[in-house]
Amino acid sequence: MKKVTKTIAVLLLASSLGACAGMTRSERNTAVGAGAGAAVGAVLTGGSVLGTAAGAAVGGVIGHEANRR
Repeated sequence: MKKVTKTIAVLLLASSLGACAGMTRSERNTAVGAGAGAAVGAVLTGGSVLGTAAGAAVGGVIGHEANRR
């Protein structure tokens, strides 16, 4: 079951990359940060919904702020 879930997640991530074509740099950094943060949050909390959401929020903020340099 875990292998199926991971495969679906990878396919969804790969198919969603096409949606980034019309994004600004700031929007793209925010989206990438949120995705990476969600993945890290999920891994660190064993798949907890709260951990995943918190990771996405923190990653999105970091990604957005990275553009301000």
